[in-house]
Amino acid sequence: MQNKRIQMKITNKKIAKHKSSVAWLQRQASDPYVARAHADGYRARAAYKLIEINDRYKFLKNGQTVVDLGAAPGSWSQFIARTFPKTKIFAMDLLEITPINNVEFYQGDFTTDGALHWLEEKLNMENNDNGVVDVVVSDMAPNTVGHQKTDHLRQMVLLEYAFDFACRALKPGGAFVAKSFTGGTTNELLKQIKQRFESVHHIKPNASRKDSVEMFIVALGYKNKI
Repeated sequence: MQNKRIQMKITNKKIAKHKSSVAWLQRQASDPYVARAHADGYRARAAYKLIEINDRYKFLKNGQTVVDLGAAPGSWSQFIARTFPKTKIFAMDLLEITPINNVEFYQGDFTTDGALHWLEEKLNMENNDNGVVDVVVSDMAPNTVGHQKTDHLRQMVLLEYAFDFACRALKPGGAFVAKSFTGGTTNELLKQIKQRFESVHHIKPNASRKDSVEMFIVALGYKNKI
């Protein structure tokens, strides 16, 4: 049935004339993680990236406070809420997401003052100098333009914003997991991350597509004083 639906879409004249759209549909139809997400009730295959990372490094626990940046369509928050029901989750994205139980969501640009103010108020950050968040996860990615250096720089800007927030919000011992691109962070940014965490790892989950340049930084054991 799934192949039949894909074929019907491809024969649509508006889609069929765009080779990239046809290729995406065909790739979706043959992707085992897409089928697995559908079977498990996850909104996107991306859930398995976080599942694999957490299986390896075990930074998520029940009863934590977690911030999910770049959350849409919500599969990371969905996994956390489902697996750790006592955890408080605050999610943010430019795109709207269908509500998830136990997840407070803000639709907006994380890099703006308004978005940061929402997070700071929700987390009551102003009245706590020792950190209020256990884990910050970020799957934020820029709109790519196809130019490798430009796309990489844009990703690094988002990573820096996420890292800066993590340094202001995390409790001692907290974790920071964020998307990067192949080629890694700049030397200076990586140096800063290593200064603020006990250990820093790089991982490309099996659920990341083979042709994708994405990878993830996993920083564990936040040090609020250096």
